[in-house]
Amino acid sequence: MRAPDLIRFARDAATGNPLRTLLLVLAMAIGVAAVVVLTALGDGARRYVINEFSSLGTNLVIVLPGRSQTGGFNPGNAITSTPRDLTIDDAQALLRASAVHRVVPLAVGTSEISYGGKLREVMVAGTNTHFLEVRRLSLAQGRFLPDGDWRRGASETVIGAKIRDELFGVEPALGQLIRVGDRRFRVVGVMASTGQGLGLNTDELVIIPVSLAQAMFNSNTLFRIMIEASSREAIEAAKTQVTEIIKLRHEGEEDVTVITQDAVLATFDKLLGTLTLAVAGIAAISLAVAGILVMNVMLVSVTQRTSEIGLLKALGATGATIRAAFLTEAAMLSLAGAVLGYLLGQGAAALIRQLYPTFPAYPPDWAVVAGLGTALVTGILFGVLPARQAARLDPVQSLAKR
Repeated sequence: MRAPDLIRFARDAATGNPLRTLLLVLAMAIGVAAVVVLTALGDGARRYVINEFSSLGTNLVIVLPGRSQTGGFNPGNAITSTPRDLTIDDAQALLRASAVHRVVPLAVGTSEISYGGKLREVMVAGTNTHFLEVRRLSLAQGRFLPDGDWRRGASETVIGAKIRDELFGVEPALGQLIRVGDRRFRVVGVMASTGQGLGLNTDELVIIPVSLAQAMFNSNTLFRIMIEASSREAIEAAKTQVTEIIKLRHEGEEDVTVITQDAVLATFDKLLGTLTLAVAGIAAISLAVAGILVMNVMLVSVTQRTSEIGLLKALGATGATIRAAFLTEAAMLSLAGAVLGYLLGQGAAALIRQLYPTFPAYPPDWAVVAGLGTALVTGILFGVLPARQAARLDPVQSLAKR
């Protein structure tokens, strides 16, 4: 048989039993679709986390109070024991480092905010004028906190977009006096809406000078110190210099954890990349199950088509021709299932992106190629046994079973 004859023979055999063909194609399609969707979720999670951390700012170095007991960064390092406080003086001392461009102290807590009889609990962030630049945020109205002595601060505040809508509605917010905790603040700015992300949700945030925040929370401890290195190449130098300055100020004790943005991104990239491979492997198991189904159905097909095989052999078809015919049918069914599964998987990933626009659920190219290739190879491999069994049939005995 020539190649077109083999394809025609396989096509006729497949269309001759549409229910069997539909089940085979569907089984293979489910496996490929599972690979595409699960890898899209895994890789989407990786991209989402990286994008969120990148949005925190560039050339970022973060100082956490307390010493982590492990060598690298892991998500558990965000919670550390604190033998000595991080203070505003510590933050100001870091400005002496040559590799440091900006320093942003951060004190965080919750308090009540009220205006015009409206009352709600909010997250309050005490910081300085460089918070916007380091976090790469923007204002919708007004201005940010003025530059000045970090130990003193005017009773001025910048509020998030959602806070502004809930408290003021259609009224202008700028210049209004609101009460945060037991102190009155004048609204001087409104943050642009950014939505929920890693870190602080600025839409529901009230920003005040760091010294007033510490007084409000009755604490001298800073939640974090965010540092912007002078360049990307200076990140490691900034980390080293910051560690040395804090160590000198804390009587020789290295009792803080200094992490870099690159270290955080590399760790999450590795963790979520491994997760993507794991879920892809789990999904690939369904392809093996589909391959076994292909083999079982093809074996039944050999039994049902014994007389047809005997007739082909009587007409001069060799064992190699019979094997090629059955392998072509298995490959055709597997390819049809793989393509259908790819389309279903891409459709499901597109639906996820539609429902959750901020989540980049795009399947990686390697997963798509691997899923399609695995489906095709699995179908052919599990089609070898039925093909060999068909090729070994005796033509006389096959015709006699008609």
